[in-house]
Amino acid sequence: MHLMEGYMESLYKRLGGAPAIKAAVDVFYGKVLADDRIARFFDGVDMERQRAKQRGFLTMVTGGPNGYSGKSMREGHAHLVAQGLDDSHVDAVIENLAATLRELGVSETDIADVGALANSVRDDVLNRSAAA
Repeated sequence: MHLMEGYMESLYKRLGGAPAIKAAVDVFYGKVLADDRIARFFDGVDMERQRAKQRGFLTMVTGGPNGYSGKSMREGHAHLVAQGLDDSHVDAVIENLAATLRELGVSETDIADVGALANSVRDDVLNRSAAA
């Protein structure tokens, strides 16, 4: 685990730390809210609060300072699963995240690493058992 933590910390640093995470989250939600496939899941959501939670989460999973105190992935997305959230929507989110990082000049290797992190929580987000 120690090696993985060091690697993940370097991902946070490679992305550019807190300023880059903030910029990425702002661009990302602009894309998400303009995406007809997934925008409806954010109807009525306090987007400033959502951005802050996403910044904390991305900082944590990429190895930055852990200030994330939000709900678990299952708990935080259960109401969306009840509204029909499925793999196609997770794919759309990951696609928008990759496009955001690409737009901000992040390397394809780092984009793939962030995509892998996002995919690693897919089953939790969709509230299902891990795929065999």
